[in-house]
Amino acid sequence: VGATLLTMPLLSPLLLPLLLGCASALTALHTPRPVIRPSTCAKSTHRDTLSTSPLVMPLRSARPSRLLPVQMGLDVTTAKPEDVKVLVLGCTGYIGRFVTKELINRGYDVTAFTRERAGVGGKKSKEDIERDFSGAKVVVGDVCDAESLKRNGFGDKIDVVVSCLASRTGGIQDSWDIDYGASKKALDALIEQGGSHYVLLSAICVQKPLLEFQRAKLKLEQEIEAQDSVSYSIIRPTAFFKSLAGQVQLVKDGKPYIMFGDGQLSKANAISEPDLAAVIADGISKKEMHNKIIPVGGPGEPLTPLEQSKILFELFDKEPKYIKVPIGVMDAVIGVLDFIGNFVPSFKDSAEFGRIGKYYAVEDMVGPSYGTTTLREFFEDVAENGLQGQELGDQAVFNIDGATK
Repeated sequence: VGATLLTMPLLSPLLLPLLLGCASALTALHTPRPVIRPSTCAKSTHRDTLSTSPLVMPLRSARPSRLLPVQMGLDVTTAKPEDVKVLVLGCTGYIGRFVTKELINRGYDVTAFTRERAGVGGKKSKEDIERDFSGAKVVVGDVCDAESLKRNGFGDKIDVVVSCLASRTGGIQDSWDIDYGASKKALDALIEQGGSHYVLLSAICVQKPLLEFQRAKLKLEQEIEAQDSVSYSIIRPTAFFKSLAGQVQLVKDGKPYIMFGDGQLSKANAISEPDLAAVIADGISKKEMHNKIIPVGGPGEPLTPLEQSKILFELFDKEPKYIKVPIGVMDAVIGVLDFIGNFVPSFKDSAEFGRIGKYYAVEDMVGPSYGTTTLREFFEDVAENGLQGQELGDQAVFNIDGATK
């Protein structure tokens, strides 16, 4: 079923995850389930109904910042980078790769924590990662296992943890295991060891938490704010350039641009990956970013899908043509999956994937501007060089694998 869906030339990149979710769940009915060890992370039982009202983007946390940040260890804002030991979690993830390299380039003493087989599809070994991150120490362990994390990640004294961890799928349990559980274990280990600062890569959408991964991230944020043992910087980016590039190949091939409604929903001022990595690294050295929640968008005005499509048609010199999909289509699919999920647990994640797709189809993602690279410049680069080597893997909500053409 999945292979058939992938061959449909006009299939919406947003509908694809919904339908593939159905296919995956159907396959699971006929496939022996693997034995999975019990999770050590928290679970959520809350459910909400998705709203289509825009996100509100405050410029700072609603909670008051501490006037005097607690520093139990090294003052990382004044220390030389080479004297600051930074542990990066999620180093092989899409954003984590850029962050790890940015920290290495700035001269920090970086330890990159990874799985035994990491990267998209588990294709990279420890040796591959060591080649990718020349200048960093690479250690292998399990971020969901507190003892493994302490033994391998905190074998040396760590001053700063930078967590770029994110659920690989957005599934319900995976969200709580990774977005909350694993990052919380790292916070606890840093505090126990007497570290100084914690930087979390969160997401601006947690300000309207209707999805399970958003609730998990928000709970972690709240626990970070509640403690006073280490200072923190919580970075909430709007959207990544890559997440808006799902239809580049379609337009390049002369196919219609597919959008929901009239194309005026879900405007965003996305940020480039290198620009975001620079902001995250600044979260260590800049005292004014400590004990703050920092919304981060890219330069320029927020663009709607319709405005983004016009850039692509112009770059590829194609006549604009569109397929407009009613939002109600997604509601119908989600409703069916939710109903089946009451009887077949494997459909619960499929319904959640559908809600994720809808959320990003209707919600604005807007924040204060940082960085220098515009979305148009990114599209121009993609038009010339393609998406090779920039895979999203399991997190390819818009069906980008970066290795097509």
